[in-house]
Amino acid sequence: MQTSIKKLYHSITEAATLIGEEQHVLRYWEREFPQLRPQKNRAGNRVYTQRDLAVLLVIKQLLREKRYTVAGAREHLKNAGLPEDVVAMPQAAVEDGQAHDNVSSAVAQQAGNEPVDRERAMDVLRELRALAAELRSKAPVA
Repeated sequence: MQTSIKKLYHSITEAATLIGEEQHVLRYWEREFPQLRPQKNRAGNRVYTQRDLAVLLVIKQLLREKRYTVAGAREHLKNAGLPEDVVAMPQAAVEDGQAHDNVSSAVAQQAGNEPVDRERAMDVLRELRALAAELRSKAPVA
């Protein structure tokens, strides 16, 4: 009888392999996203928990597939938070590659009206730029 032992912690090498990104990218995301804070062991090495892997998958989904900028993804996570079903994802789903599909559907549900909001934001940005240009043209030259 063979039982499988589920790992509670993953090294940065294992996490990078599971997520499909380079190690330096994970370290960069750690600096940019406050939701991602892997602990460090006594030797000072990062150890990624199941929750950390789920957060990495959400960040990857936003940046790589939804084409958010880092600032945009940070703002999205700040406002919307992490999908609850992603945080509670079982270990086997991450290791089998099914986690990507779970993250995709959870992020899509959470950002269901995102294209409309983005379009509206671009309209507002254009209006603000036009107003700024008009104000600059009317300002007295010093």
